[in-house]
Amino acid sequence: MNLKSKFENYIILKKNKIKISSKDIQKGDVFLALQGNKMHGSKFIRSSINNGAKYCVTDDVKYSENKKVIYVENIIQYLTKLAKTKRDLYRGKVIGITGSAGKTTLKETLAFFLNKKYSISYSIKSYNNELGVLVSLLNLNLKSNYSIFEIGTNNFGEIKHLTKIVQPTEIFITNIQSTHLQNFKTKTNIAKEKSDIFIYKHNRQNRKLYLNPVNTYENYIYNKANKEKKLKVIRIDNKSKKYFIKKITNKKNFYEVIFFINKKLITLEIQSLIMFRLINLLFCFAFFSENSINYHIIKQKHINLKPVSGRGLEHNIIINKNKIKVIDEAYNANPDTMYQSIEYFNSLKKISYKKILILGDMNELGKNSHIMHIQLIKYVDTLSFKFIILCGEFMQRSIKKLSNLRNEFILLDNKNKIMGYLKNNVHNNDIILIKCSNSTEVNKFTSDLLKKGNLV
Repeated sequence: MNLKSKFENYIILKKNKIKISSKDIQKGDVFLALQGNKMHGSKFIRSSINNGAKYCVTDDVKYSENKKVIYVENIIQYLTKLAKTKRDLYRGKVIGITGSAGKTTLKETLAFFLNKKYSISYSIKSYNNELGVLVSLLNLNLKSNYSIFEIGTNNFGEIKHLTKIVQPTEIFITNIQSTHLQNFKTKTNIAKEKSDIFIYKHNRQNRKLYLNPVNTYENYIYNKANKEKKLKVIRIDNKSKKYFIKKITNKKNFYEVIFFINKKLITLEIQSLIMFRLINLLFCFAFFSENSINYHIIKQKHINLKPVSGRGLEHNIIINKNKIKVIDEAYNANPDTMYQSIEYFNSLKKISYKKILILGDMNELGKNSHIMHIQLIKYVDTLSFKFIILCGEFMQRSIKKLSNLRNEFILLDNKNKIMGYLKNNVHNNDIILIKCSNSTEVNKFTSDLLKKGNLV
């Protein structure tokens, strides 16, 4: 057996061995030496081997094959072929999650509950682009009962391509929102792109689609899905006869939420009324019911479910000896999720002069980006906060078009200035919501803030 065959056999039989960062390498792992933005990963082959890597795969012609280094001409093509082989060998149930927002949160929620009873495999972080999906498939545990994959896109044809590789049998489409409009132009195009995940000619394994159709574009998907002969469409909105939220009651110290699940009523006590989290619970109830899994696991364990980092996870930090709570929503943002997060923040039972908003740009919104940022700022100003920090080109250009604002808006152009302003202007028990797109200055600020955890 030659080196490449040994490597392929190793990856097929093992789980969670592929790593794309040399910093994550442990004994027995495989390092993918890829071309990065600034340098080629082959520079880290030696350190990866020193850290215990069993194999390294590279497309750098400078590296000749030896007993640990495998050269391939095109890494993505090579990994795709190997991932398809592993997928064909898998006998568990494959779950695919797509949508404009909330893919990672739903994946983590579903995995949290399934893991209480079954062996599962699921993609780490937000591994939903081509490389992330391939790594997730190659890290698959062939003995697991369920596997969960995020399938993302920011341009036409990507869902079709990744679906042909993953072939999910159970499919979730979380929502259709204003994301990646720079490429897709319209939400109708986004809906068409997302629909490829259940179209039979791309996915011969399609069996069930879970959908919460509350807008025109999600209803377009619902109608399109109903034309697929072998696909069972499970809706979880108020028009559903099987799965929906029947009633929400505001009690003194909690919210009582009554779910209607396949002719039965299930009551949960929820501390915070965050609708997308309730919808995720409803998705999970529907999945458990449709697969004859005892959904009392959800009822018993939901209280232990924690938000995902960058998507509502709360942190307690110290700034100049002041105790501050930070709600981290800095992973990504579009107009829909911006409004949802700010509405929730405004509804918190805390006096307004203790609430601080830090907002960064919403990226990839296309030609109407400027208008969308102006509309957001106008909405924010209808509410009341201690102060609002804006950072980013679109935020700053937009607020300069507005006048006679009620709130105090602070314009800052980098993470260090945000940090400095907070040190001098926060007080004990203030609460901060941070919301922005990934790779923005506010996103970088959030990462620095939470790493330090204590600013003096």
